[in-house]
Amino acid sequence: MSQLEDYVSQLLRIDGAVGAAIVDCESGMALAKGGDPGFDLEVAAAGNSNVVRAKMNTMETLGISGNIEDILISLDKQYHLINILDGRGTNGLFIYLVLNRATANLALARHKLRAVAAETRI
Repeated sequence: MSQLEDYVSQLLRIDGAVGAAIVDCESGMALAKGGDPGFDLEVAAAGNSNVVRAKMNTMETLGISGNIEDILISLDKQYHLINILDGRGTNGLFIYLVLNRATANLALARHKLRAVAAETRI
């Protein structure tokens, strides 16, 4: 199992997690993915790379400095968390985590997501 697949496995152990991917922001390609959120994670990875790039462009246009920590998208049955990685060797990557809203604890999931993100290395 590759190192990135190991991180995805850790993410899928978060209570309520139904899907996870580590994504290259520039290409939109999922470098590792797992779970079954009920939709195509490859397509979602590509689409969410557009979300990340759009937010970064908007911040630049507005002159907002700093880094994006995470982006939360709340759906009626799911939470979608996007965590931008900026550690050694991970610039340009993000974690995409899909949670079942009925079974996940959002605060705890964000805490565990940050812990995995902090240790993610390529």
